[in-house]
Amino acid sequence: MYRKYLKRTLDIILALAILFLFWWIFIAVAFIVKNRLGSPVIFRQKRPGKNGKLFTLFKFRTMKNSLDCYGNLLSNEERLTEFSLTLRSSSLDELPQIWNVLKGDMSFIGPRPLLGRYLSRYSPTQFRRHEIRPGITGWAQVNGRELISWEERFKFDIEYVDNYNFFMDMKILLLTVRKIIFREGVSPEKKEITDDFMGDNYKDE
Repeated sequence: MYRKYLKRTLDIILALAILFLFWWIFIAVAFIVKNRLGSPVIFRQKRPGKNGKLFTLFKFRTMKNSLDCYGNLLSNEERLTEFSLTLRSSSLDELPQIWNVLKGDMSFIGPRPLLGRYLSRYSPTQFRRHEIRPGITGWAQVNGRELISWEERFKFDIEYVDNYNFFMDMKILLLTVRKIIFREGVSPEKKEITDDFMGDNYKDE
């Protein structure tokens, strides 16, 4: 019952409640992003969702459009600012994904949607993370976030796919709030993401 009906119903109710109660935070963050980092305020990127189907993921932008002397964009690390890192470590940049939840692209809890180019690199077991909707937060995120290996992340993702239920989702939600408050599991380095997943070092057991 929870997997088939209740999880999606709770996603919609929670998303609408957040928009109703905290709309002013969305506006405030958008205003600050516009002034600190420029336009467009919303970053859009295609990510694989359920069954590997691509959807457009929304986030607040966290990098400037800084150019070098030849008119080329600087590296991701050079375009990050202290404000960018604050947005990411607080997870405020993820707020626009509430719209992805309402659309049905995502759930609040599930494996994080990774880059589209990783699709061809997954083993059959790793690809199972796409059997359900991706999440804003997930079991891997509350068990290390950016500080665990790809192999560990995928193991947590598959463990979630096989075992998720209402109580597990509530546990993940509460642990996520704690990690955001105490900034746990966040890489101190100025980089956009952790090392790229190449796929060749990970095999099914």
